[in-house]
Amino acid sequence: MSVYLISLTGGMLIGLSAAILMLANGRVAGISGIAGRLLQGRQTGVGTAFVAGLMLGPICYRAIAGAWPAVTIQASTPLLIVAGLLVGFGTRMGSGCTSGHGVVGLARLSPRSLVAVATFLTTAVLTVFLMGAVS
Repeated sequence: MSVYLISLTGGMLIGLSAAILMLANGRVAGISGIAGRLLQGRQTGVGTAFVAGLMLGPICYRAIAGAWPAVTIQASTPLLIVAGLLVGFGTRMGSGCTSGHGVVGLARLSPRSLVAVATFLTTAVLTVFLMGAVS
């Protein structure tokens, strides 16, 4: 199976699961919000199943493909920790994450989500450019 087909299938499954969550629970598939409520003990039912599905994804991939997904991380652990904290801070500051704004917000034609996604992408492009210039 080509990389493009795997990526397309994954994207379609993300969209499908976001639609099911909206229909079944009336909630936006913002992973950071769902996970935050789960950690606070305020998330039950469909949201819990949604997070469980996210965690079971690689296991299902291994069962189908016969190997774990190939992941290569070249950054240092301290850089990953700082990056994770910055993403968490930005998620709270932006009232949502890439999944909530990018998958659901854009589909709903939300102006706030359009600005958020433009900011995510611009920041990503600048980061890749700057990190490429440094290394």
